[in-house]
Amino acid sequence: MTSPTEPTADEATTSEAALAARDTIIRAAQGSLKRYRVMAYVTGVMLLVLVVEMAMKYVFKVDDDIMRYVTWIPYAHGWIYVVYLVTVVDLWSKMRWTVSRLVVMVLGGVVPVMSFVVEKRVHADAEARVAAARTV
Repeated sequence: MTSPTEPTADEATTSEAALAARDTIIRAAQGSLKRYRVMAYVTGVMLLVLVVEMAMKYVFKVDDDIMRYVTWIPYAHGWIYVVYLVTVVDLWSKMRWTVSRLVVMVLGGVVPVMSFVVEKRVHADAEARVAAARTV
């Protein structure tokens, strides 16, 4: 017979399984965060390039011979934004944040410079949550 303070074999196995499951969830969240960070920077840079392209086209009225070399930028940003949205939803669902956080993260890829600001705040919050999950 075991003492009341010592865990039984079943309790020890359950505890080890719970720790392994927690570690798996933490690793998945960290992977999602890394993918989100990369896509936030790529999307932010492409959005700034798109703003420059639009200014060249509509504000400065640059010649069409030059503009034909940058016609790919809106398409590239569009597809990169789709990948960014996938990473946003992935991270959002793993972190179980509110819908308002999702909306702010989605808008980060549409408003110039916002993706950099949102990424910094999201990264800090996600790291804090992961660190808190490790101590539990």
